[in-house]
Amino acid sequence: MQCLDYSSKSSWANIPETIDHPVDVFYVFPTIYSEKKPLNMDIMNRPDLQSKAKGLMIAQAGVYSSSANLFAPFYRQASFVALNSDEDMYSNKYFRIGADDVSDAFEYYLTHLNQGRPFILASHSQGSLITIDLMRNKMGKPELQRKMVAAYLIGYSVIPADFENYPWMKAATGAKDTGVIISYNTQTPGATGSPVLKPGAFCINPLNWKTDGTPAGREMNLGAVFFDDFTGTLKKEVSHYTGACINTETGALETTPPDYKQLDLGHFPEGVLHKFDYAFWYRNLEKNVAERVESYLLKNKNK
Repeated sequence: MQCLDYSSKSSWANIPETIDHPVDVFYVFPTIYSEKKPLNMDIMNRPDLQSKAKGLMIAQAGVYSSSANLFAPFYRQASFVALNSDEDMYSNKYFRIGADDVSDAFEYYLTHLNQGRPFILASHSQGSLITIDLMRNKMGKPELQRKMVAAYLIGYSVIPADFENYPWMKAATGAKDTGVIISYNTQTPGATGSPVLKPGAFCINPLNWKTDGTPAGREMNLGAVFFDDFTGTLKKEVSHYTGACINTETGALETTPPDYKQLDLGHFPEGVLHKFDYAFWYRNLEKNVAERVESYLLKNKNK
């Protein structure tokens, strides 16, 4: 399996050709690999997997790239079949290969590519598991904490122990606070068996930016945007698609999509809408990223 050399552009799904924004985003793509051999994907020798990673990057990272310069590393992701959600995923040896790749990419980015700009951390699914690990191990330095606009760790659980054991990990409380974590896991009311929703999971509603059970009606949804996840081809956009409410007992972001029966849930249990964590709330996320960037720049304009 070929190691990645982050000094080479070929080890990145995206490095911007030009720097167009005062803020960067460091984005870690979600799980795209489910093969049994090898249990970590040899992405440098698999153009098909590189294309899938880039497709998902287009489908998700567009919410960031209108406000920030997009940096997205390839990494030797663990296969879905190598990850057991009932175990400590952070110590899984296959997970650690990919997590260590991303850690190396982040160090290279900070040293050679960032040039002192503030940054957003962004991810989904296994990418968020990796980015939580990255925040635990890399963000303890005050100078990095000051530079972080926000961390969008979507589609995996940030739990109370994260906030207690790593004081630089702070939960968002509204739409415009900075240096904070935004996280949620989407499912229908009553859904069970999600491998990404853990007890005590932090959740913020991406429609009303509240952390309690205040419902947000579909009229607050600025637009769901659906892509072909593996090509990045836009399929459709639907204004006022669906509302959302946090289940304060489970920490789930609950919604009842109008076309639920037509949705392909992938390998997730009935009602677990993990695949749509970005799509359902796309335009609200895009607007929120712009708001947090503006808030950060205003707070720090004389520093």
